Amino acid sequence: MKPNEFPLFRTKVDGLSKVFNLADSEERREYFRAKVGNEIDIIRNYLANRTFVAYMIGKKSSGKGTYTKLFAEAIGLTDKIRHVSVGDTIRSASKVLENEGEEKDQLIKFLDNNYRGFQPLSEILKSFESRNTEKLMPTELVLTLLKWVLREEERKTIFLDGFPRDMDQISYSLFFRDLIGYRDDPDFFVFIDLPEMVIDERVKTRVVCPNCQSPRNIRLLPTKEAGYDENNKTFYLKCDEVGCNDARMVTKEGDDKGIEPIRGRLVKDGEIMGKLLGLEGVPKVLLRNSIPVNIARDYVDDYEITPAYKYKWDEKAEKVTRFEESWIIRDDEGIDSYSLLAPPVTLSLIKQTADILKNLT
Repeated sequence: MKPNEFPLFRTKVDGLSKVFNLADSEERREYFRAKVGNEIDIIRNYLANRTFVAYMIGKKSSGKGTYTKLFAEAIGLTDKIRHVSVGDTIRSASKVLENEGEEKDQLIKFLDNNYRGFQPLSEILKSFESRNTEKLMPTELVLTLLKWVLREEERKTIFLDGFPRDMDQISYSLFFRDLIGYRDDPDFFVFIDLPEMVIDERVKTRVVCPNCQSPRNIRLLPTKEAGYDENNKTFYLKCDEVGCNDARMVTKEGDDKGIEPIRGRLVKDGEIMGKLLGLEGVPKVLLRNSIPVNIARDYVDDYEITPAYKYKWDEKAEKVTRFEESWIIRDDEGIDSYSLLAPPVTLSLIKQTADILKNLT
């Protein structure tokens, strides 16, 4: 099966007419309970005394961390579900090794005791010190660092983000649960299909708060308030996190180029996804983030479709007015489609996960 052949998932529930505000956490919980309440109970009962490992497979910026967070929120067991990012793990190790102290000594000791590979550990540590972690990053070290991150954890359900990241890591991923000591845990793949046009737009219009680093998107995920820069004739978002005092959110350098700088990464991610989709013996969850415009209303509610936002400066009132509009994108097959918000995609994740776990009880 190719990514563009992922099946459509119907989130509409007959007889449910309420319009939920999916930006509000309380209403999201009500939304999840109303649409997949039975499946939530199945997963909660399973996680009462068991865990599982889910491999999140999708192109860069496809929302793997977001879906994990919403899954945990919907199930209501955030203390038992952990999102583990390989990239974050490597960056965290790099920061520890940059500074002298007990934490660095403990990490080096852990690596000495647990790393097994052909590349000398001393060379790898030098690559960390020079921040050249892309060139010298053998899979054996990645696995050791993942053990380091998980070593003090109680047994938790793991959503693993960023592994496998290359073709030579696929065979390792098949035995990941054994390598980290989760020998009795079931594991499965979660594949995320997201049109490149959506990824491109997310990158081009994303912003971050310079204080708290909270990410938002001026076109797709705005804060409550926006401002207007009269000198540059541009609009910007004001961070609404407590303590940030309406700080002006800024664009990261290079984001205006969209996906072009990461196109090679996207191609490789697509190749890995295609390879793993043909794998036998491991259950698969298939998440689709787009739906053709001409059939959307048969499958999803209007409030589940990603809107886009435009802004207008009212010079007389000296205020910014925000307008919501339909956002129609072309999927990778060139079909006019809507992109879905994260909660309805998470519904599909919950439903399919429950189906997998139900067969194990």
